[in-house]
Amino acid sequence: MAVIVKYVVVRDGVEKMTFTTKKEADAYDKMLDIAENLQAFIEDSEIEVPEELLEPLSLFLAEKRDQVGALLKGGTLKAASEEKAEPKPSAAKKAGRSPKGKAKS
Repeated sequence: MAVIVKYVVVRDGVEKMTFTTKKEADAYDKMLDIAENLQAFIEDSEIEVPEELLEPLSLFLAEKRDQVGALLKGGTLKAASEEKAEPKPSAAKKAGRSPKGKAKS
């Protein structure tokens, strides 16, 4: 018999999503927190958003928070996607060394 660990994100007594790692579950939970805050922010604004669009809009903005953040800072969508797509090499890799400081063979 196999033992399977599952992480379940629950909101208001409702299971929202199940994950296999705590990191993924925590990230999803944080995204839901952001979406709730965005929804309250939009509801309190002068903009009238139909109720059926408010939750999907808030979730979309929360899911795309990195891109939205880059846009709000005056950047472009291209710049936000390039930051994620191109990981910066560490100094150890640049010098041809392993992370523990030993030279590669």
